[in-house]
Amino acid sequence: MVQKTYYPKGSEMPEIDWLLVDAEGQSLGRLATQIAAYLLGKHKPVFTPGVELGDHVVVINASKLNFTEKRLVNKKYFQHSGYPGGIKETSLARMMETHPERVIEKAVWGMLPHNKLGRKLLTNLRVYGGAEHPHEAQNPKPVA
Repeated sequence: MVQKTYYPKGSEMPEIDWLLVDAEGQSLGRLATQIAAYLLGKHKPVFTPGVELGDHVVVINASKLNFTEKRLVNKKYFQHSGYPGGIKETSLARMMETHPERVIEKAVWGMLPHNKLGRKLLTNLRVYGGAEHPHEAQNPKPVA
């Protein structure tokens, strides 16, 4: 008996929703896993790996995440220019001061597939440091 992989047909494709996630007071890792699951579409009954079935996710209050003092000092983000000695490091505290959106984006990117599909899914994520966002017209559904 040969098992075939289920692939949703055009009429079975679910509607793409817009979801609103409030990051205030939440832990980064738990929030990032929840967002990654929504982007991948794992919450839908027709989930199929390798198929873009996920929703658009709008995250607000990124600057109000919860961290321990030790985490703010010890966690580092690295980037390299490609040249010898071209490595730069930034602490989590500094990143939260300057670009709190990037903290969530980097955490979610680490939980998505690192291929064309993952890069495409990451374009469906919009993160904002404050409570305001320009996506009211899409009528995003709040996620508990």
